[in-house]
Amino acid sequence: MLKDVPREDRPRERLLEIGASHLSNQELLAILLGSGTKQESVTELAKRLLIHFEGLMLLKGATVEELTSIRGIGVAKAVVILAAIEMGRRMQQMKPAERYIIRSPEDGADFVMEEMRDLKQEHFICLFLNTKNQVLHRQTVFIGSLNASIVHPREVFKEAVKRSAASIICAHNHPSGDPTPSQEDIQVTRRLQECGKMIGIELLDHLVIGDRKFVSLKEKGYL
Repeated sequence: MLKDVPREDRPRERLLEIGASHLSNQELLAILLGSGTKQESVTELAKRLLIHFEGLMLLKGATVEELTSIRGIGVAKAVVILAAIEMGRRMQQMKPAERYIIRSPEDGADFVMEEMRDLKQEHFICLFLNTKNQVLHRQTVFIGSLNASIVHPREVFKEAVKRSAASIICAHNHPSGDPTPSQEDIQVTRRLQECGKMIGIELLDHLVIGDRKFVSLKEKGYL
């Protein structure tokens, strides 16, 4: 039984330790099945299922009736398998949404201006871009008075790495409406720039957003 299998050979434990991409089809299927029978472990059941369907290609077109005809596969297990197959099919058919492209400081400011210009507190956000300068993701990193010790590069670049971003643009608002950069703004910018160079993710710009106006620290020569 599965409890007698060494921990390192158990599918769930292996997924947590080495990642889903390193598991075999049998192991992934075993995780979906969840449990075996009194006569065989879940990994053995998964193996028998794959043999019956001669691999994933025929399993992809299986019906509930075909699955439940196999000893050890009830309706609940069949439904989980079919749901996973359908989810994979839908993900494969997904088309990437049209992404906003930033070619200039004006493009970046336009992207965030309406949501940021009337905020009553300072919000520090990051735009994560791909190699074509398309926006992959937008995230608020910090809310409050800007301070170099509070806006930590770790939080910024952790998300950049997660999103496989090629570069980032930072922006924050001045509730006063005056986008003139402060010394803190400049210090944060230079700190992020240095960290970005170390890990190969470029800080393209830091925008200070005011009331319908903005300042680009890159254009001001701070980047």
